[in-house]
Amino acid sequence: MAWDSKRITLLGMSGVGKTTLANKLPKEKWFHYSGDYRIGTKYLEEPILDNIKRQAMQVPFLRDLLRSDSIYICSNITVNNLAPIATFLGKIGDPHQGGLPLKEFKRRQALHRQAEIAAMLDVPAFIEKAEDIYGYRHFLNDAGGSVCELDEPKVLDTLARHTLIIYIKTTPQLEQTLIERAKQIPKPLYYREEFLDQQLPLFMQERGYETPEQIPPDEFVTWVFPRLFRSRLPRYQHIADQYGYTVDAGEINRLRDEQDFLELVADAIATQIPVRQTG
Repeated sequence: MAWDSKRITLLGMSGVGKTTLANKLPKEKWFHYSGDYRIGTKYLEEPILDNIKRQAMQVPFLRDLLRSDSIYICSNITVNNLAPIATFLGKIGDPHQGGLPLKEFKRRQALHRQAEIAAMLDVPAFIEKAEDIYGYRHFLNDAGGSVCELDEPKVLDTLARHTLIIYIKTTPQLEQTLIERAKQIPKPLYYREEFLDQQLPLFMQERGYETPEQIPPDEFVTWVFPRLFRSRLPRYQHIADQYGYTVDAGEINRLRDEQDFLELVADAIATQIPVRQTG
């Protein structure tokens, strides 16, 4: 790949190696753009802080200090620490166990969707700023795992016009590893509303819950993750077929450096033809 400016978007489920791959590209040459970081520090900054303050106000000692402006609260989101975003997203379930009522959960999901759309539409502007302000010729967009759920054609059109889309396809072995990991450490997730509306009643019927507020929050996340995972795979593949190229997650750990990555991408371009180019 002898292009003067290389601009790449990495797509794939969380855990398939996007960040591992990004770390192999030298930061002195590549501008690393994290969609999740942009979401947390720009588009969800205020809702995240409001959520933290709401929790703090339940502690009398902190409540008095906050109301008297004696302290202030901020979130310390970094590319490698996105916990405040996850905490804001939350989990459906019993409020006494830290869960969220369904209506509030859906409200936060909708905010996250709009934030992720906005963060991806910001990519062209950041490509320009990265070069104009910092002198970066190469740009890497580490997109969030839920980009395939947005159902917003403008996002994909924008990314395809301004970057080369590379989908990191999971292997069967890694798929099982990620599912097991999700069972051990259930994390908040983003769901398409249609998917959630299909799966939640099935879960409640299977487990005998009458209302979402009865659900232990981790229980639903553990149950739904394999279904969410498998529902996303064809969506990612469709994006790659229409707009970009596919590489195998098994190749990522074998890459030693930037040159190995560029050779992997060049091989994908040489052997794959996006569907839209043949239509």
